[in-house]
Amino acid sequence: MASTDKAARRAKFEGAWNGIRDELLDHFKSCGMPQEAQEWYAKNLDYNVPGGKLNRGMSVVDSSEILLGRKLTDEEYLQAAVLGWGVELLQAFFLVSDDLMDSSITRRGQPCWYRVPKIGFIAMNDSFMLEAAIYRLLKVHFKKESYYVDLLELFHEVTYQTEMGQLIDLITAPENDVDLNRFSLKKHSLIVIYKTAYYSFYLPVALAMLFCRIPTSYTLPSSPEPIAPYEVAKNILIPLGEYFQVQDDFLDFSGVPAQIGKVGTDIVDNKCSWCINTALAYATPEQRKILDENYGVKPTEAEKEMAKKMAAGKNGEEQGYLGEAENRVKKVFEEIGLREKYAVYEEGVFKSLNEMINNIDEGAPGQQGVLKRQIFTSFLGKIYRRQK
Repeated sequence: MASTDKAARRAKFEGAWNGIRDELLDHFKSCGMPQEAQEWYAKNLDYNVPGGKLNRGMSVVDSSEILLGRKLTDEEYLQAAVLGWGVELLQAFFLVSDDLMDSSITRRGQPCWYRVPKIGFIAMNDSFMLEAAIYRLLKVHFKKESYYVDLLELFHEVTYQTEMGQLIDLITAPENDVDLNRFSLKKHSLIVIYKTAYYSFYLPVALAMLFCRIPTSYTLPSSPEPIAPYEVAKNILIPLGEYFQVQDDFLDFSGVPAQIGKVGTDIVDNKCSWCINTALAYATPEQRKILDENYGVKPTEAEKEMAKKMAAGKNGEEQGYLGEAENRVKKVFEEIGLREKYAVYEEGVFKSLNEMINNIDEGAPGQQGVLKRQIFTSFLGKIYRRQK
């Protein structure tokens, strides 16, 4: 039943995108853009925006319904969906440019946009157009709203924060320049918070709060001090986003392709992940030497051939064999007890987040204009102990 409901929610959200996309293309055409450019822009939107999980965008709609305590009207749904697709456009802008910076090969099971024939470095301008589309939509749908400037400032601020995180990531862990001295758990936390947590977790909820006219401060009879709901939300959602990324890092090491839907590559790609940073914090001098010599080392051609043979012998499934260097790193991870350390971390953060959520004062039953615990429990419920 739950999966059917989710499929229906996704279908409705995707249906809203069709109208939003047409609106963007109609405006583009009205500016006198030639047919070739119209087709290019349409392909950019179709290829890069709607293909992901859509969790970020749909969270705007879901959070709005929780805050209002009811289903949205058709008019409200369109507005909330515009904000949700604004988040998805922002995500697309980040991914198209990120793939170019990282020289990535595939994204969402297809070639990265810049690797599509004839695209190349034009992808950089295409990424700018994806970002600019957000502000076009906000102008059309929210210019008359009292919180219009707040929406603009929120998108701009979160974009800047994400770009800060991307910079730290790029200079800390360049793929072909391995130096584990640049790594630390503190650096990892900073990268994750700025590069992922703000736009993936705080932004969708803050947009829903603005849409539902949650004020920046309010008082309740049960609370002696004024409540700052956006700060309360941020204090929960940023650690929640960090937990999500730590979980992703751990699954890259511990999960098998059949479980997580991909081959883990963080070790060979020199990623500044939670796993390597935790290992560095606990490694003996001998273990540290192994990590220094093997982390970020690409598999040899012979090892790649072996991986292909292993895949052919297992009904074509990728087995995640990436070479002896990776195996040596994984052995150190096992020796320092990375699985046990992750389990302790997960239970600790789950307890801490639940305490913060339970401390949210919702006022009287059914009270409007206040923060609701359900927003955060639904996020946490989807993440806790996930396996993919």
